[in-house]
Amino acid sequence: MTTAEFIQEYREKDTRQLALQSARFPDVDMPYALDQIKGWQTARRKLPTWAACDGIVYPPHLSMEQCSSEPTAQYKLNLAMEWSCRIESSELRVESSEGGVESSELRVESSAREVESSELRVENSEGEVNNFSSGQPATLNSQPPTCNSQLSTLNPQPATLNSQLSTLNCHASSMTDLTGGFGVDFSFTSCAFASATYVERNAQLCHMVEHNLPLLGIDNAKVVCADAVDYLSTLDMQTMIFLDPARRDQHGAKTVMLADCTPDVVQLLPQLLKKSRFTMLKLSPMLDWHKAVEDLQGTVREVHIVSVGGECKELLLVLSEEIVSELKVFCADLEAGGGSGEAGLSGGSSGSSSSSCSSFSSEPSSPSHPSTPSLSASLFVYAPGASRPAPNSKLKTQNSKFLHEPNASIMKAGCFDELAAAYGVSPVSRNSHLFLSAEPVDGFPGRSFSIERVTTLNKRELRQALAGIEKANIATRNFPLSVAELRKRLKLKDGGDVYIFATTTAEDEHILLISHKYQ
Repeated sequence: MTTAEFIQEYREKDTRQLALQSARFPDVDMPYALDQIKGWQTARRKLPTWAACDGIVYPPHLSMEQCSSEPTAQYKLNLAMEWSCRIESSELRVESSEGGVESSELRVESSAREVESSELRVENSEGEVNNFSSGQPATLNSQPPTCNSQLSTLNPQPATLNSQLSTLNCHASSMTDLTGGFGVDFSFTSCAFASATYVERNAQLCHMVEHNLPLLGIDNAKVVCADAVDYLSTLDMQTMIFLDPARRDQHGAKTVMLADCTPDVVQLLPQLLKKSRFTMLKLSPMLDWHKAVEDLQGTVREVHIVSVGGECKELLLVLSEEIVSELKVFCADLEAGGGSGEAGLSGGSSGSSSSSCSSFSSEPSSPSHPSTPSLSASLFVYAPGASRPAPNSKLKTQNSKFLHEPNASIMKAGCFDELAAAYGVSPVSRNSHLFLSAEPVDGFPGRSFSIERVTTLNKRELRQALAGIEKANIATRNFPLSVAELRKRLKLKDGGDVYIFATTTAEDEHILLISHKYQ
């Protein structure tokens, strides 16, 4: 049995058991085979489009665990397409025979003479936000590459671009990924461009990606083995430069400052701006995005904080000197798999020009691969430079029937006042980051619960409130006890359908909110 045959036949099996049977297969390169089997098993969960393609070569297991997932990669494809169309639309002017410039009907302009591409809303000429009504389709037809797809079949259409703009060819001219790595992000974002260049200094990864790209149906790309900084100095003008700087120092320790990443984006900033229409940076969610925006000297136009399944995964910054607009922060919570292929924009109709919310989804990437997950996300967008609304503090715990917990992206952004204003909810207290309402709140970007009982830590009150409850999911926010300490005190097992939130009110009273998930 050859190594390739072994991988194909045993890829569903436990690699630990296979490692013990290596003597039975003397002709098999067992370390390589086990890496490929583990890689495929990870891809089946994390990159189903890749896993559906036979012949893909995977890197060692640690690299597979650290690479982008399919939902986050497809999110970057949507973002690249959105900005590519935005750049192209700014060029669509028709010169008259006299040399004058006539405005093309294909241009989409806001009051600031720019395309507003927030994926959530369309600004009218007064700069007010018109949210789409609940239930109105907002599908993103962006499709990641598949085994049998051709680039010509990829027709990503960002949800909020004007219908006139959707008729344009939004395949912008070129992109370069200066930190290619395993090539997951490149395999998706390259589909938004007529030509794409993958740059990586690790020769082994270059060979791997050069092998994999044709299998994924990507024929518009070239692979270059080079140092990112050296290659940038020779680069011609690109529509987009993508950069995912290493976030560990030479000793392997995680870095927390943008300037400590490799390559140093702050030092490269003048070149990045000079050689791209826009630059997309992928950063660790652990980085302070406020400091990163400050370090990049007013060139950041959008911040995207991306979570998957409630866990904050990455921070994306879009830089441009060509498109000048106020900074906007996008809080995206992606959910992979099983979408219906369409979604309505719901909630967020607060009339605020600084924030809005939607959910969107796209069809799976190919009918031939039904396991490929759809991209479904809830999005909350706000402008940090806008005046901060005062939080609604009128509603008290005793009058509340519903509890709302923001998703991980909003927690990272820290936009709690904007969130409260947009949805008409009241904070339990300034530092609890939990919100209350008397009525259900549609489309809240996070989890919502119906409050059954509220109790203090008084023993008699606790006994009455917890009567009949043997197990519960416990969370603490701005509370003196840890979850483990509180669980021991309440003598409750973990799990079940009861959710207990322990927090401190604005009056400095410690309380427990006993609730169930609201459907």
